[in-house]
Amino acid sequence: MTTSPVERAADQFVSALAQWRVERGMTKKQLAARMGFDPSYVSHVEGRRHKPTEDFARRAEAVLVAGGAIWQKFQEYDELRHARGPLLHRDPPVPVQWMPPGTGLIVEQEIAELTYVAGVYRCRIRRDLYNAGIEPVTRYLVKIAVDRYPHDPVGSNQHHRQHPLNFEEMKLTAVAGEGDAAEPMHWRLKLDRDASKEVWLLFANEHGQFPLYPGERTTIDYAYTVGEEKWGQWFQRAVRLPTRNLTVRLNFPVEFEPQVWGLETSLAAEVPVRTPLERHNDNRRAIFEWSTDAPQLNARYRLEWRFRGQSPAATEAGADVNGHSNGHVNGHELRASQRMRGIGIVQRGADLLRQRARHFQLPREEAEAREAVSALRTTLGRLQQLHDFSKGVGLAAPQIGLAVAAAVVRPPERGAEPIVLLNPRIVDQSGETDEQYEGCLSFFDYRGLVERPLRVDVEHARFDGTRMITSFERAMARLIGHEIDHLEGRLYVDRMAPDANLVPVEEYEQAGRPWSY
Repeated sequence: MTTSPVERAADQFVSALAQWRVERGMTKKQLAARMGFDPSYVSHVEGRRHKPTEDFARRAEAVLVAGGAIWQKFQEYDELRHARGPLLHRDPPVPVQWMPPGTGLIVEQEIAELTYVAGVYRCRIRRDLYNAGIEPVTRYLVKIAVDRYPHDPVGSNQHHRQHPLNFEEMKLTAVAGEGDAAEPMHWRLKLDRDASKEVWLLFANEHGQFPLYPGERTTIDYAYTVGEEKWGQWFQRAVRLPTRNLTVRLNFPVEFEPQVWGLETSLAAEVPVRTPLERHNDNRRAIFEWSTDAPQLNARYRLEWRFRGQSPAATEAGADVNGHSNGHVNGHELRASQRMRGIGIVQRGADLLRQRARHFQLPREEAEAREAVSALRTTLGRLQQLHDFSKGVGLAAPQIGLAVAAAVVRPPERGAEPIVLLNPRIVDQSGETDEQYEGCLSFFDYRGLVERPLRVDVEHARFDGTRMITSFERAMARLIGHEIDHLEGRLYVDRMAPDANLVPVEEYEQAGRPWSY
């Protein structure tokens, strides 16, 4: 028997309702109670014994927080049932968004801009607000969160415990209105944590209150500052209110050679942003902009980036093209990680450090392999001008932005020839181990205690594709193991004991001395 378009639309509405009810872990009776309906009503709708009403659909959407899915299915059903024009033309003025009765604030436009200058990020948010509710609005909740190493939550939490976000550095400011009519907004603390803050921006100041009444519009504009040592390479906007338009801008120095990409996360999936990022240069600044005219409620839009070039911190410290640095910025000592970043070493938190490197197809890719090794040797040469590596030093290709299986290791003994590793893998290791403190060029502000075998046997390739097995012991076994970990997307912190703590380099007492055996 053929079903009509109206019946199919009704079935799709019922399916969406049931799916989201189960997703939220509610029984029909619980959902009915939350919606304010008779306990049997949801059963009757799901059983197709009652036709859904607009009020029912709005309340179900609001209770189940379905991101507009239930309301959209009702609109499709209702449009076919009444054979009239799209409801979107008559409903509240936010496209493809559900709006329960008495909806409060609507964001008609948000422009979020993040600017990097001289080692700090300045974030500025501008929102055009419309009060579509029935009550005056007297405050607006702002959430500020940082995550230095978003792909390493344990390390990031530890980092922020030691370096908490504070209001003194943030210099939070906010105004409501525009031009001469703009009013400073006072704010009140709601939540204070190491890596996140929540504050109420008040429609009030020392001169009194200026609520946003129903039917009125205003613009709020707030800004704050966070140092690069606390801000990871990402910027996320969460859509918590019905929103017409969202625009995000990133503003970086051109010499950073920034690469930017975007992700959209919803209850259903994480996908690349659906509209392209645009870039233009303006007075030695690289400006990236991304916009969407239909941001989904409860979705998160996240821009991430990496820097391939030299950072301003290194430039201000007097770094030349060979990476030599005097180690100070404006009279302050330059952080070790900043010096590493200044010569092009990828820092912890970058996706590239968590990916398995691609093996070379040798000898067909000999030229590419030699080019990667040459780049590694060049960077190692620059490193020697920045730090005395008494324990030896190694560098893997992902640390200089190359996703290939190559590493170069310089032994602790002065004058020793560096070891070149192509497509390496550990094929055997001793049962005897020891614990030593390790550092990492991609995480050079800290040291961590790591257990490793005292001997490893490594199979690796020559440029002509022939393979060999080399045995390394003690310090070289540790150095080689560390670099092979990099090629497999692993960092030394992954090998630390769960209760072990990282030691800030300022407190590390074994600097300048080789490992002891």
